[in-house]
Formats: sequence, structure tokens, C-alpha cells
Amino acid sequence: MNGKHRSAWLLLLLAASLTACNSGPKAQKIVKEPKPPPSYPAKQNVPIDQALRDEAKREIFTALQSSDPVIRANAIEAIQDGLGVEGSTQIITALGDPDPLVRFAACMAAGTLRLSEAKPRLLELANDPNASVRVGARYALHRLGDTHLSHDLETLAANPDPAVRGNTALALGLLGEPSALRVLKGMTKDRSVLVRFQVAEARWRLLDLDGAKDLIAGTVSGYPEDQMFCVLALAEPRDKRVAQHIRGKLTDDDLSVALIAARGMGMLGSEIGYGVAINGMKSSDPRQRALTALAFGDIGRTDAQEMLTKLLKDDQQNVRLAAATAILELKTQ
Repeated sequence: MNGKHRSAWLLLLLAASLTACNSGPKAQKIVKEPKPPPSYPAKQNVPIDQALRDEAKREIFTALQSSDPVIRANAIEAIQDGLGVEGSTQIITALGDPDPLVRFAACMAAGTLRLSEAKPRLLELANDPNASVRVGARYALHRLGDTHLSHDLETLAANPDPAVRGNTALALGLLGEPSALRVLKGMTKDRSVLVRFQVAEARWRLLDLDGAKDLIAGTVSGYPEDQMFCVLALAEPRDKRVAQHIRGKLTDDDLSVALIAARGMGMLGSEIGYGVAINGMKSSDPRQRALTALAFGDIGRTDAQEMLTKLLKDDQQNVRLAAATAILELKTQ
């Protein structure tokens, strides 16, 4: 496991639209022969701009002070993925955030990075009033070797709140233990469409091919938000067997779906979606510009720094934060 749980970020970006749209089944699209993806220039190995990296860090730390808890939660994940243990102080501070979304993100980051100094606070959060925070605390404690509360995840998987059930599935998948499949298989008939996809994602992380099949089916859903979640979730384990299902979405009529596919192919080690990301730079939709930045980050070409510099100056904070995250992920080959 590479320590990243990127679909959590996608869930935060899409939370409102998923809640509104996923109220029931919808007819699936007819799958057509995919068109070739947009062309793109040859790769140039550009040195990492340290000043740009420093600016990206400042943007992330600024986002931690946002009045919007979604932005603060995304900033915690950006610290986890871009700074790692270098950002441990900020992650531990966020464990005391007044908003449960941020506390949950901080728990997940503390566990992913195995921040042992966070354990006293995590033990307190194991009794947090918010059930999702309790899920995150148990995930983190388990990652730190303290498993005395881990069995509670099975109970939390049946919580009345679909967000809690989905977060429990996320945690079970990230723990990477095949024994979790027993609980996850019991969640496959959940009444929430989104939870069923989160369960499929977790099962696929544990290399359950039936989980992958459920995600593949979701890539042709009538809802773009479903497609986006499922494409990214398919890419998460970095298993190239699913590449054809992701590549086919690079020419989707919905640019947001195509950008997620470009990002997914980047996660599989391919730059074939670079032209899609270039096209995303022209979008007037700030969510698509944020997805563009994240695609550049996962594709990993250092010659994207010029475009990411522009996105780091965007007038929308979520776009700037996505660009900052992507900049910190770039590494000289």
C-alpha cells in the first residue's frame, strides 16, 4: 500500500453532488469504441523549482486556516501526500479541529503516516461524539499497532448514517488486511449507492476481483459522479489489469470524467492523459481546473510546472490547493 487514499479527496470535492444525484438506479450508457485521446507534446525533464515548492507549501498552510472545513480537510490530505511526516505538527493540531470532517481527515493522515506522537489524542478521539471520527481514530490506532478497538469497525459498518458506513469501508480497505473482506462482503447490498461503491473500492484495494467488477460497472453509470468515483477507485491499487477500462474514459464527453481518467492513467504509470489535462486548463469550471491540477500531479511530468504555476494563482482556493498538492508530488525522474 502506497499510503495514499486519494478517493477521499474526490469524495470531498463531490460530496454535495453525490448526495443530490445518487438517489436511485439509472439506465447505463451504451459503450462505444473509444476515440484516440488528445495528442500532447513530448516529455521534457524540467528541474524541480524549489521556490515553487515553497510557494505550494505556503498555500497548503494557508488553506488550513480556511473557514471552510472541506478546504481544511483537503489541506490535511495534501500535507499527508505532499509533506508526509514533515507536516506532523499540523496534522496533530487538526485532530482538535472543531469540525468532525477535519478531525476525521487528521485521524486518517495520522494513521497513514503512523504518527506515534498522535496516539494520546487518538485515544481521546476514539470516544468522539461523531461516529466517522471514531472510525478514523480506530484506523489510526490500528496502524500504530494498538488493535484493542479495531473490532468496533464491524459495528460501525452497520451505522445508520451512510457517511459513517462509507468511511468504515474506506478504513477497512486502507488497513490492507484480507480478513476485512468478511465485513466488506456483508456491506455489498447497502441501500446507499455511494456506500456500495466505497465497499467495492475497499474490496478492490484488497485485490478482490469482484470489487473491481462492481467498479467497472460503475464506470458506465448514467451519473458522471459515479463514473468519476469508480474510475479513480479502479486506479487506486495501481493494478494495470484495469487500464483499458480507465483509458476508455479519456475521451468521455464530460471533461470532468476525462480528467479523472487522465489522473487514473497517471496513477498506473501512463502519461496518455496529458493532453486531456492540457485541455482542462481552458475550463471555466473551478472544479475541473482542480481536477486538472490533480491529473498533472499524478501523471508526474515535471514540465507541467509552468501550468501548475498558473493554477497556483487561480482565484479559487480549491484550485490553488489542488495545484499545491500536485506540485509537491512532482519528482525528477
